Amino acid sequence: MYEYEIRQLRTADLIREADEARLVREAVRARRAARRDAHHDAAPAESHTFRSRRHRSARIA
Repeated sequence: MYEYEIRQLRTADLIREADEARLVREAVRARRAARRDAHHDAAPAESHTFRSRRHRSARIA
């Protein structure tokens, strides 16, 4: 009986971990989708600039 209870607890723990991992994946996916939508909804002048924000020349040490 003791082994059965341990197996039940382990199974419940694995199910709980899988649910948490699924929620994390869904949150990451939603954040990426929101970022993607925000990027596509940006003003055309901002979304089509190819200038990088860094200076053209490398930093001299």
